[in-house]
Order: sequence, then C-alpha cells, then structure tokens
Amino acid sequence: MEPPGDAEVLILFYNMFFDSHPDVSLIDAAVRGFFTTDRSLYDRADAVVFHIPDLTFGEPSLEDIAALQKPSGQLWVAWSMESGVNYPALNDPGFMKHFDLVMSFSRSADIWTSYCPSKDIWRRALEKPVGAKSAQAPLVMFQSSGFNRSARREFALEIMQELQVDSFGRSLNNKQLSEDRGRETKLETISRYKFCLALENAIEDDYVTEKFFDPLLVGVVPVYRGAPNVADFAPRKQCFINTHDFSSVPALVAYLKHLIADEHAYKAYLSWRDAPLATPFVERILERQRDPFTDLVARLHSREKQAAPR
Repeated sequence: MEPPGDAEVLILFYNMFFDSHPDVSLIDAAVRGFFTTDRSLYDRADAVVFHIPDLTFGEPSLEDIAALQKPSGQLWVAWSMESGVNYPALNDPGFMKHFDLVMSFSRSADIWTSYCPSKDIWRRALEKPVGAKSAQAPLVMFQSSGFNRSARREFALEIMQELQVDSFGRSLNNKQLSEDRGRETKLETISRYKFCLALENAIEDDYVTEKFFDPLLVGVVPVYRGAPNVADFAPRKQCFINTHDFSSVPALVAYLKHLIADEHAYKAYLSWRDAPLATPFVERILERQRDPFTDLVARLHSREKQAAPR
C-alpha cells in the first residue's frame, strides 16, 4: 500500500492479517487514503492498528508489542474478529491495557464490526426464490479450521452417526466439490440442502459468524451451535434451530428427523423470508452497521478538532 501524502490523519496497519496485508480495497474509498502498511511511518501515525490473532502466532509477537514504545498522542487499536476463547490475549487485562480502542465483533467494543451482512445483501437475497432441496443428504457442513474449543467436531460426529451429513470442508471431510469458485460455490452448494450444520469454533456472546448467516441468505435452515445470544442476530424468530435448546444430541436428531418427514413443519422455518425483517434485528444490528475503519477515521478527526486551539 502506498503511504499517503498530506492526509489529514494517518493510520498504520502494523502487522499482517492472517499472513497477508489487510485488503484496503474493502475500506470505504472516501477514507482509504488515510491508511498505510509502511511501518517506517510508525512515529508519524495518528493511530496504529494491531491485528491481535497474528500477534499470537506470528512476528511481531505479543511480547514485542508490549515492549514497543508508543509515541505521545498516538492511539493504539486492538483489532480482532476472532473469539478470545481461541486467542486469550484478548481477555488479558495486562495485555489489553496497552490499547486505547478495541475493534471487534463484540457489541461492547469501542468500534463494532459485525459478521452480519448489510441491509442491501439481505434485500437481494430475499428477492431470490428458495432453490430446490436436491441433495440426498439432509445436512451439509463446511468446516475447515482446526479450532475446536466448542467441541464442535465431537458434536458433528455424534450427529453423523444418526443422520447423513455431507461435509465439504477439511474437517470430517466426506464429500468433494466438483468445482470451487470460492464463496459463490459454497453458497450454491449449501442452497441444495434442507439444513446446514453451523458450528462456531468458540462459544461466546456476539460471536456469530458467517456460519449462521450464509445458510439464511440462501434459504437453508442453520442448525446452530455457538453464541448464547444468537437470537439477537436472527432476522426473524423462527428461522434457525438452536442446538442449545435441546437436552442432548439424540433429542436434536429426533427433532430434525421430524422436520425431514414433515414438509409443512420444515417450511415454517423458511416462511420468515416472506415477511419484513424483524424490527429489533434492523434496529440493533443493521442500522448500527458502519464500516469500522470509516468509524476510526471519524474518531480521529473528532479528536483533532477537540485538540485544536480555539
């Protein structure tokens, strides 16, 4: 990324985002020029963004950042879309005290950045008819990460003993894609099934990822295991199956078998698509969405105005 010239504010991405530079093309064009990855500009930066998960396993390390000298007046931003269950530094007060702002999926974060799709994406998805459920298996799963603090692997295995699950990811793989065009292929594949096993790699409030939203977008019922408050992120009340509502996996499987046999009962979980999005969902989730990096620039501009002599 080219360093900005006479930008009003300068924001430095200090480290990598899962082994590659952050994709600034996803940042709003109006503020894109305020960002750089040139670490030689560290002393000039008004704010420095640290991707915490990469500090856990990469270079620089957590210890390197804790020892880094912070220029006077510079803001440090801790950025993560991952759960603190998997990256304990995020829940370590001794480490997090180095940062002025937290940018994360948590709604209590200083800058909230959600996995939830935008209002326009929901609108376009709901304009499309639900595709035919042509797959032989009732359930599909895409799971590749080895993180398993939620015991999702064991959970999936127990379900697989009673119901056929087509697993296309690296974890518990038993099915291959005929072609792979990335996310497009994934969504097209999911759409052919009645249910999608949506199992988060950690269980934490607000940690509701694309695993929950992707099936909903393509007219499939998520069988969800993850955030205790997932209902806050649901576009309508009866649109998913929360595994935490069942006393055991056999009880869950029995209910899924009932829905598989009773087409009317199953379709009740798709009827939400014909109604307006729930008002609480729109107010709490969609209307609060804003590009987090635009939000960061706005905060820096506001800070400069407050500091300017009168």
